[in-house]
Amino acid sequence: MLVKLTQDLKNGFAPWKAMLHENGDKLKEHGVTCIFAGTEKDNDNKLIAIVDFATQEGMMGFRNDDELTQKRIAAGAMVETTVMTPMTGEAVNNFAG
Repeated sequence: MLVKLTQDLKNGFAPWKAMLHENGDKLKEHGVTCIFAGTEKDNDNKLIAIVDFATQEGMMGFRNDDELTQKRIAAGAMVETTVMTPMTGEAVNNFAG
């Protein structure tokens, strides 16, 4: 299930990216694949990510994982601003024309 995640950051993208890499095993437990994550060109504190969850249960596990939430907060994620939007199954990936 593809999900668009938006979130405000306090400390820019670098600490969030480091947290993501440090928690790869935890993300695997929830069946998470990060397809894309980055910030706006003119605002390093506006994150958008496209995430693929293997299952609905994995998405709920990610959302309710208090340990991972605390690590996200420590990396500057303002979790109260997080919006997770499920995307349609009809998607185009890596189309070059």
